[in-house]
Amino acid sequence: MSIPLLTYAPSSQNQRVPGFEAGSEEQPRIFSTENLLSSTDMDVLIEAAYRQMFFHAFASDREPFLESQLRNGQITVRDFIRGLLLSDTFRKSFYNLNSNYRFVEQCVQRVLGRDVYNEREKIAWSIVVATKGMQGFVDELLDSEEYLNNFGYDTVPYQRRRILPGRSVGELPFNIKSPRYDDYHRSKLGFPQIIWQTVVRSYIPQDKKPKAGDPANYLTMAQSLNNAQGKNSPQVSSFNIDIERNVPYRELATSNK
Repeated sequence: MSIPLLTYAPSSQNQRVPGFEAGSEEQPRIFSTENLLSSTDMDVLIEAAYRQMFFHAFASDREPFLESQLRNGQITVRDFIRGLLLSDTFRKSFYNLNSNYRFVEQCVQRVLGRDVYNEREKIAWSIVVATKGMQGFVDELLDSEEYLNNFGYDTVPYQRRRILPGRSVGELPFNIKSPRYDDYHRSKLGFPQIIWQTVVRSYIPQDKKPKAGDPANYLTMAQSLNNAQGKNSPQVSSFNIDIERNVPYRELATSNK
């Protein structure tokens, strides 16, 4: 017998506040198969789905079979999102490299378009992951009333109400707020890397650089040779010199009488 989803109280978030602002470039762009006019619009919709799930999809991350089914109308956008969530790329990059709590947080952000309400919601969905596995968790997210009411079967999920009027700074995008790897796996992979620069480089415009035959070029060359010779010459202390043996002296010639 499966454990039912635990109840959790929703908290006040931006997407729960009704918006009365006029549409602008700051509002999220909605990609849906209901208003496609050409095959190019389908390409844009597919790219938006990859960007929402993976943030960026390389050639090896793409799912050509799912794309072909979506183009031919054999599956809906919701089925395409399910295929991306259950793909090897999403499993290796998100599920295998994160704890259940963090995996739940990232899936709620990408699929439902919002942040988790509280820790109790993380625990509730983590129990689903532990009991039903990754596929059961994905099915319950896509079958939830919240997903169907906001995105339905034909709309790509998006971050809801990220920019609010009257505020200079809105919410951060999910890919910046919750990167793919956590701190532990980022340290194991070796990034972010700190590069220490010991030499301060200055920029010289092209018109101010010395031309061929300019004496400044010979001055630089002479200084480099002088520095090279100074580096090769050993530094010996005067206390280590045997003056009696190393200082040359002139012998007195003896004359035969």
